[in-house]
Amino acid sequence: MPHTTAGLTVNENADPDVARDLLAGLDRIAPWDAGYAHGEGNSAAHIKSSLVGCEKTLIVRDGKLELGTWQGLYFCEFDGPRKRQVWVKIVPC
Repeated sequence: MPHTTAGLTVNENADPDVARDLLAGLDRIAPWDAGYAHGEGNSAAHIKSSLVGCEKTLIVRDGKLELGTWQGLYFCEFDGPRKRQVWVKIVPC
């Protein structure tokens, strides 16, 4: 993904509290009001993106994403809303 303030992660997707807890945990690690030097004011988003990461390697089988029973792929927007892209490369096995 070609963005420095967004990320991709795989996590539980059955209970919506997991996504809220993940965001709350990242806010504790990188709060918005921590006095960062970056003049644009979105250093917390850059830190969260670095922690979560911007790429995943996943298996697609028969046109469907292969994930565990409870798993989902999350696009994490840390500095938006903004217009974003996700790039996908499919490599045959």
